[in-house]
Amino acid sequence: MSQMQATRKRVLPGFGLTMGYSVLYLSLVVLVPLSALLLNSTGLTWEKFWDVATDARVLASYKVSFLCAAAAALIDLFLGLLIAWVLVRYEFPGKRVFDAVIDLPFALPTAVAGVALTALYAQNGWIGSLFEPLGWKMAYSQTGITLALMFIGIPFVVRTVQPVLEELDKDEEEVAATLGAGRWRTFRSVIVPELVPPLLTGFALAFARGIGEYGSVVFISGNMPMKTEIAPLLIMSKLEQNDYAGATAVALMLLVISFVLLFVINSFQRWSRRRAV
Repeated sequence: MSQMQATRKRVLPGFGLTMGYSVLYLSLVVLVPLSALLLNSTGLTWEKFWDVATDARVLASYKVSFLCAAAAALIDLFLGLLIAWVLVRYEFPGKRVFDAVIDLPFALPTAVAGVALTALYAQNGWIGSLFEPLGWKMAYSQTGITLALMFIGIPFVVRTVQPVLEELDKDEEEVAATLGAGRWRTFRSVIVPELVPPLLTGFALAFARGIGEYGSVVFISGNMPMKTEIAPLLIMSKLEQNDYAGATAVALMLLVISFVLLFVINSFQRWSRRRAV
């Protein structure tokens, strides 16, 4: 028994010290800013807080932010899987360049991305001018917001799924083919169960990034209240008006809703992993 306890102590040397540093940095980076957010909302009574957080304009901004972020993350789920599959399973000229371009939204300033996307999808842009005769307004609409969020969210899905695809044992696919399974059945029965957890992770990351995105969306959205105004922009507007308590109330409600949604997604992710095991 004593040997087992000694072995357990040696498994993670310096656990107390590393745990202390982890909690310290987590507190400084995450917990302290969130605590400040809560403290700033104390200037509002509960009735005033609820009135601000549930104002019609605020609710409309929540709807735009969450629906567009969810739609963009869902589309990125399929596009990211397709891109990761091509990068892992095929060899072609320029593959390294193509692989590097995936990370471009990480390095590109979001404001630059917003200006570029607006120039492309505006009525007189290269792409927007093609859809304008069809009556489909790309920029200054929720479609434009979704496109911008797809742009900044696609790397999360690709980089989450790609390592899992690289580590998949191809022997299982060969065995399935030997037993008479077709390509679609092999993909559905052998590959997809292994990809569900990373796909959910990529979806959650892209969704979370989309909810709080500001720079790449503010130009292409048009910022029309009740139509294309996102919640982060409404928060900035309140801050510019020196309405710090109102901005805090909107931000706090956005934080709570985001946390609940991400908690549900992560819970489903853990359940899918246990089921796969």
